[in-house]
Amino acid sequence: METFFMDNTYSVKVGDGFDFKLSKDIISSLDLVKTGDGIFHLLKNGKSYHVKISETDFNKGVYTISVDGSEYRASIQTPLDELIEKMGFATNGGKSIDSITAPMPGLILDILVEEGQEVNEEDQLVILEAMKMENIITSPRKGVVKKIGVSKGDAVEKKQLLIEFQ
Repeated sequence: METFFMDNTYSVKVGDGFDFKLSKDIISSLDLVKTGDGIFHLLKNGKSYHVKISETDFNKGVYTISVDGSEYRASIQTPLDELIEKMGFATNGGKSIDSITAPMPGLILDILVEEGQEVNEEDQLVILEAMKMENIITSPRKGVVKKIGVSKGDAVEKKQLLIEFQ
């Protein structure tokens, strides 16, 4: 039996001042029809809207969306993003990070890099199982793996060293 502690609410920020929460129930109840590649028709409270997703950065959760010709920049945080931030593993300013620690207690399922290997930003480094979910830890920057502090099958604690960069 799988236990899931996080709620299914997404935090959405549009522009600099509009924040709201969307639950999966609200999202599934929308009268939204896909009419093309990244193009949708939305009917809300009897009003019709034409929505186009023009730019996406899925890894950062940032999207540029046009609604009836007006463009908006939106960022979306999933329940897992919020949990990682609450646990102190937010990677703002990741370009200067010299090491990666476990964001939560878990089990190392796989190590996808070797010491001395050159990696790019967003390359997959480690797969950590926590709360019955597989979490892929990616590189916050371009660099060279100096040290791997864990082995496949290790149980790790929160903030335990996983990867160190040169």
